[in-house]
Amino acid sequence: MTLQTLADRLGVSRTTASNAFNRPDQLNPALREKVLALAAELGYAGPDPAGRALRSGRAGAIGVLLTERLSYAFGDPAAVATLRGLAEEAERFGISLSLLPAPLIGGVADSAAVRRALVDACFVYALPAEHPSVTAALERRLPLVVCDTPQIPGVPFVSIDDRGGARAVAQHLLDLGHRRLAVVSLRMRDDGHRGFAGEDRRCDPAYRVTAERMTGYEEAFATAGLSWRDVPIYEVDVNARALAAEAVPALLQREPTAVLGMSDELALGVIEGARAAGVEVPSDLSVVGFDDAPPAAPRGLTTVRQSLVEKGRVAGRMVLEAIDGKTPADVELPTELVVRASTATP
Repeated sequence: MTLQTLADRLGVSRTTASNAFNRPDQLNPALREKVLALAAELGYAGPDPAGRALRSGRAGAIGVLLTERLSYAFGDPAAVATLRGLAEEAERFGISLSLLPAPLIGGVADSAAVRRALVDACFVYALPAEHPSVTAALERRLPLVVCDTPQIPGVPFVSIDDRGGARAVAQHLLDLGHRRLAVVSLRMRDDGHRGFAGEDRRCDPAYRVTAERMTGYEEAFATAGLSWRDVPIYEVDVNARALAAEAVPALLQREPTAVLGMSDELALGVIEGARAAGVEVPSDLSVVGFDDAPPAAPRGLTTVRQSLVEKGRVAGRMVLEAIDGKTPADVELPTELVVRASTATP
């Protein structure tokens, strides 16, 4: 059953039959009801959306490129808040979001979702530099806006002051008197590594956010005249509390008095792992995070606040400008240190 078949059965033009579905204001109401009634009787649901998008030149959707599985978009509080802001901006203009995962399959990134996606533009969220999915979007000449990472020359970019925020939270621990610190880091490369990071990894992370926050920590240490190379850095490949909690026994062997979690989820995982090991926070161990995602305040986590929802809104406005053929300017949003109950003097 096609639109032409329906038109032939009714003895009307294909355009008339099409208007019943797409432009009802162009059709006599009685004739429209006749077209729709026969369509329902014959089991015809209307013109193919893909064909309609091809003819109109608009899909009515923004592709959201994630570095994780689709489930990550609903499980990580920072990602949820950012996507909420993006969705709020998109729905104001009647545009939908299409989540496009960019997973690793057998160690190789799969870009098929991007190549077949019916979207007007892509919002790239936390992918490493030169990721095949980003390359696929660029090859399709889709308008792009990147959030957090990677930073691509000529591509509109929205970010936060990751380096300044990391420097501030590390300085907070140093000001309290901590000198034996450890870090639980977001992934540095897409190779599934979990454990202490060697010099080669920590000097050259593929993810911009990881690199910027690491540099911020290092700058605080340099200001205090301390050696950054002596700080143990435990890397996890997924931003998940459970993985951070699993790292605690290995971290405690290094006898830190404070731990820098590179995200709130990692910091909260460290707190859970520490308490399971009989270590009290903050009397035995101070812990800090980054993001000020919704779970941080109820748990009394000292962290770096970024406006996650606003970052998503800003990105949404930039994507819509790019769809309209404009080139939006890059935006960097500020961060703020928020001191709560998870830190104390050593």
